[in-house]
Parts: sequence; structure tokens; C-alpha cells
Amino acid sequence: MTAMRAPEKPRQLPLDLGHSTGYSRDDLVVSQANRQAVALIDRWPDWPATVVVLAGPAGSGKSHLASIWREATGAVVLDPARIETDAAALEAGRPALIDDADRGGLDEQGLFHLINAARAAGAHVLLTARRFPAAWGVTLPDLISRLKAAATVEIHEPDDLLLAGVITKLFADRQIEVDANVVQFLVRRIERSLATAIRIVDRLDRAALEQKTRITRNLAADTIDAIDRGQAEFDI
Repeated sequence: MTAMRAPEKPRQLPLDLGHSTGYSRDDLVVSQANRQAVALIDRWPDWPATVVVLAGPAGSGKSHLASIWREATGAVVLDPARIETDAAALEAGRPALIDDADRGGLDEQGLFHLINAARAAGAHVLLTARRFPAAWGVTLPDLISRLKAAATVEIHEPDDLLLAGVITKLFADRQIEVDANVVQFLVRRIERSLATAIRIVDRLDRAALEQKTRITRNLAADTIDAIDRGQAEFDI
């Protein structure tokens, strides 16, 4: 005789409430991993060089810091592949931000002219990248010289303190109370990336709504296991 299966627990479809990640200075969690970079952003315009490079792995928080600086300075965001074109209408003395400068296809001539213009106007240029400028494959000798004079600050991958702080804040932003042991479990289990932390919090929020339950260590473990098996709706 075939055993009867217990009826599955009804799942509640989660509503998309439009949660967004905060990128203000107040949303920033500071630890040893990013303390030096945060201090440099905070001390603008008292910078040691015209050009500053924030270098660090994906998910380390470079874009968050760059967003804080852009809001504080009114900087113009330039596409690294079309700097010359985008900077044509840039007002003299206005700061410029170039995100992911080492993604490939860097407009070297445009960046060289931009740096020269910034130096002449007493302005600043902030670049973010995964690697230090020496590893970007720049071939224009004059630009190589300019980048060697840049102030480069390394952002390390999130440490336990930073990752736990970010996860806790992400849950708090959604008005979700989660035990500290759940947060520590996530810190030990997920990839050390702020982007991954954002996605796993979203997935857990949805899972809790679907199952009409609190976010517990067991739910966190089940969700991560499902993702690892490729069975989750949202891929991290």
C-alpha cells in the first residue's frame, strides 16, 4: 500500500514591497575591513591627491562608499569606456566619479585629460576598481604616470564584524527581528560579500512570508541548502 503524503503547508506569496538598500552615510557599517577607506571619504576635500582609487574585491562596499561621496560632493558619474565624451560638458571644478574603472575598455585618453583638467581646477576624481591601477593594463605612458601619483586605498573583503553589522541592519530596515545566533550562522555560511548579504536577507524575508514563520537558524540553513542545490527561486 502506498503511504499517503501529508498535505503541503500552504505557501503565502510574498508581496514585493519595494525594499531598497540604503546607501547613505548613516547606512554605512564600519569595521577594520573598510575603516581606512571610510576615513578618506569622510575627510574630503582634504585629500592627499587629485585622484583617489578605492580598490577591493566584488561585494566589499566600494559602490556604497562611492555613492556616499557622490551625494556629498555632487560629483558627476562618468562611464569608464567614454570618459572623453561624457566629460565634455563637465563644469570646471566639479568632481567626477568613475565606477568599475578596471572592467575593460577604459578610455585612457579621456581619463588622462580628465585628470589634467581636475588638477588645473583643484577638483578630484574618484575611481573604484577590483584591482590596483598597476593591474589595469593601461598602455598610455602619461596616464600610467598620473595613476602612479593617485592615492590608492584598499578595501578588504568584509570581516565578521562588518558582515554581521550589515546583515543585522538589513533585517532592521525591513522591521524584522532576528536572533543574534541566526546572524552569526549566516556570517559563517554565506560568501563574504555585501551583495550576497543583501540577496540572502531578501530570500529569507520571502521564505518567512511564504511559510508564515519567523526567521530561525533552521530556516536560514534550509534556505542556504536550497540555494546551494540550485532549487531556490533567487540565485545568489
